[in-house]
Amino acid sequence: MPNSPGAERASVFDPGHLGELTRYLPVELVDEVLEETRTLQRRLRLLPSRVGVYFVLALALFPSVGYLRVWGKLTAGFREDGPFRPSEKALRDLRRRLGPAPLKALFEMVAGPIAQPTTAGVRYRSWRTVAFDGCSAVKVPDHERNRAWLGKVRTRMGWAGYPTLRLMALCETGTRGLIGAVFGPISQYETTYARQLLPLLNKTMLLLTDRGFDADGFLKETAETGAQFVIREDGPPPSGRPRGSPRRLLPDPARQPEDPHHRRGGHHDNQQRRTGP
Repeated sequence: MPNSPGAERASVFDPGHLGELTRYLPVELVDEVLEETRTLQRRLRLLPSRVGVYFVLALALFPSVGYLRVWGKLTAGFREDGPFRPSEKALRDLRRRLGPAPLKALFEMVAGPIAQPTTAGVRYRSWRTVAFDGCSAVKVPDHERNRAWLGKVRTRMGWAGYPTLRLMALCETGTRGLIGAVFGPISQYETTYARQLLPLLNKTMLLLTDRGFDADGFLKETAETGAQFVIREDGPPPSGRPRGSPRRLLPDPARQPEDPHHRRGGHHDNQQRRTGP
């Protein structure tokens, strides 16, 4: 019934009425993700699932702000007679009802390189430059379920206040566009999480990594993706090369065809060039 109170309140959440986020994540895309993950509301609600997606995204933009203030920012463009002001409990229930599945699917759908062919600073020769970037300082609520999964860090002064997780991302350099991301307990090494992102590499990419990613097994798995790579390695350097300088693992341009799409990635073996940068 178009004149019912529920229909009037639901109409303010129609396409085009959810603020700036809809410019980057269209409502049609969010609705498609909700359908695929089977998290679309089964009946008309004052807070439909679509609103829950944008609300959780807004929480990520304002991590130090409470639920109601984030809601105020999300709906700041409405008229004074716009959407009702929900309680914190209603917003919490909305988030729990939504769950992580639609957010995960939405990220996987939009993640990827964003540079155009003419974008400066994102390529070396014909390869798109990408890099791993990790963080182990992300704190989560001190909840029993989080502690069971992530554990807690013990310091000289005792147990740390909050459980901490390790985040590892594969990003496009220059634009910082995220190609993929994984996270989990900090008890696992960075390379453990980076291995989960290796399938996102391909022969059009040049991977730049820092020390700690120079193990033979990891380099072999990286080479099998077809991507080129440059690793800054640990250990004593060969004579004439400063400690900590990168090892070049690119094909010799004088001996290889100019088109990188016909080459395999740089292999970590005794016959590979290991010259300076």
